[in-house]
Amino acid sequence: MGEERKRVLVVGGTGYLGQHLLEGLAGANGESRCDLAFTHHRPIPPQELIDAVSPVLPFRVDLITGDGFDAITAKFGQPHTVVNCAALSVPRVCETDPVAAMATNLPSSLVNWLSSFSNQKTLLIHLSTDQVYDGTKSFYKEEDATNPVNMYGSSKVAAEQFIMAKYPNYTILRSSIIYGPQTISPVAKSLPIQWIDSVLSPGQEVEFFHDEFRCPVYVKDMVNVILTLIKKWISEGKQMQLLLNVGGRDRVSRVQMAETVATIRGYDHLLIKSVSASLANRGVVSPADISMDISKLIQVLGITPISFHDGVRLTLGS
Repeated sequence: MGEERKRVLVVGGTGYLGQHLLEGLAGANGESRCDLAFTHHRPIPPQELIDAVSPVLPFRVDLITGDGFDAITAKFGQPHTVVNCAALSVPRVCETDPVAAMATNLPSSLVNWLSSFSNQKTLLIHLSTDQVYDGTKSFYKEEDATNPVNMYGSSKVAAEQFIMAKYPNYTILRSSIIYGPQTISPVAKSLPIQWIDSVLSPGQEVEFFHDEFRCPVYVKDMVNVILTLIKKWISEGKQMQLLLNVGGRDRVSRVQMAETVATIRGYDHLLIKSVSASLANRGVVSPADISMDISKLIQVLGITPISFHDGVRLTLGS
């Protein structure tokens, strides 16, 4: 692929994972250093993010219509890698507005833009979700059937199928809950560990579900997965058609997540009241157990995520 500087575009660069990824890319040294750009939907991109990861080119793009992609072609050129972190990812919001969920989460304008380059030599790394699984067992493998129970999961399955059918060079990452430190430009959404810490710190009893299980992944492990894929593509130049589960090492319930925070912070575990998820009306069906088998991730990329306890300790210590 020649000796030119490689170009990486982060779609959804002002979101939680997008910002952490830009920070990781900006901190790369030597041959790993790439020219960076990101898309945003705000009228003005956050200056603190630009300052922190500079040099970087921000582009305002409407991911539904595709308006703005031509400006990237003109000013930045064809990227060697595109990482799509953009999504409408709140299940309740997706449930109340399924049209917006499908329009936002199905990356048709992005794939059409990438397909417009005659060589199609851009690697598309697309973030999917563990909510493509139905939650009726434990430790799902990539080859297990997708059977989402809510609109968010359905829109992400549709996105996976669209990419696999329409674009020849991709990696799809089915991510669990991503947690870790706050971003350079703070995101508005509630961060899971910080939220647990905030509700336990006043010393009042709080309810947590004991019967919903995930494999939360520390954000810097997710960034490491993406950086490793980018290096693999740049060094080998071999087309990928790869699907990977990306979760942490541990299968934990919401109660166990809260207990881990309480242990690290020194809070009384009696504050944690264990309740069933079936008692809660969240306006959306949530799968009970979407823990994932990550043996393929470990085998293909040689990456073993840190433990949930260590990730929480790093999150609260930052």
